[in-house]
Amino acid sequence: QVQFVESGGGLAQPGGSLRLSCVASGFIFGAFGMRWYRQAPGKERELVATIDSTGYRRTYADSVKGRFSVSRVNAKSTMYLQMNSLKPEDAAVYYCNRQPASGSWGQGTQVTVSP
Repeated sequence: QVQFVESGGGLAQPGGSLRLSCVASGFIFGAFGMRWYRQAPGKERELVATIDSTGYRRTYADSVKGRFSVSRVNAKSTMYLQMNSLKPEDAAVYYCNRQPASGSWGQGTQVTVSP
């Protein structure tokens, strides 16, 4: 079955960096575009970044443009999110999924940004 395992979250100071990983299984990873989402307490899930199946086309939410970078290694069925210049408003649980989305979601990885 389709599965996603997110990792790499943690506590970072404002201005700091974190690198998230998403390991996918249960489908042909290289055939699908992938997406990063985040959900902060009391807010709806928000699309953060997308990457096409080849890794060449990438899009970002306005709120993270210039600070976050999405990448993937198809041979490892893994997608990454490099987050730089973190802000307190980046704090959320981060999830990954494919495009089109699978009904299966991982546990997510918690990102906390605090002095």
